[in-house]
Amino acid sequence: MPFTRLQQQDYRLFAESMTDSTWTVACFCAQWCGACRNWSEPFETLSSKYPDVNFIWIDIEDHADLLDTLEIENFPCLLIQYGDTVNFFGAIHPDGKVAERLLLNHRSSRPEEMKGWVLASEERKQWQEEANLRKLFRQAVQPA
Repeated sequence: MPFTRLQQQDYRLFAESMTDSTWTVACFCAQWCGACRNWSEPFETLSSKYPDVNFIWIDIEDHADLLDTLEIENFPCLLIQYGDTVNFFGAIHPDGKVAERLLLNHRSSRPEEMKGWVLASEERKQWQEEANLRKLFRQAVQPA
C-alpha cells in the first residue's frame, strides 16, 4: 500500500487490510509542529522504498477519535508494527535513515523473537494494548 495521509474514511480500509503479516509504519504528528512538517517529505520518500509496508501519516489532532488512548508527548512519534505486534513506539529524530534502520532491524526479526522482545518491559506491554494501530482501526469501524 502506498504512503497514506490518513483520512477518516481510510479507517475501514486499514481495519480490513492489516493482517497478521502486514508491516505498518505510522508517523504521529501535528500540523502546527515544524519538525513534523519538515519530516513529511523524507517519510514519504522512505515509503517509496518499501511498497510492501503500510506507511501512514497521522495528524493526531485530526484523528483524536482514533488515538484517544495514546499519549504522544514528543514529535515526530513513530510506530512500527507487524500484525498485532507493536515493535516500536516513540519519538525519533526526524531522519529517514534513522527510521529506515529501525524498520530494517525489526523486519529482520522472526515473529517469535518479536513476541519475546515486546513483552520484555512494562512499557512495551503497554504499547501492545494502547498503540496497536490494527486494533484501534478495528474499534473505530465497529458499529456503536
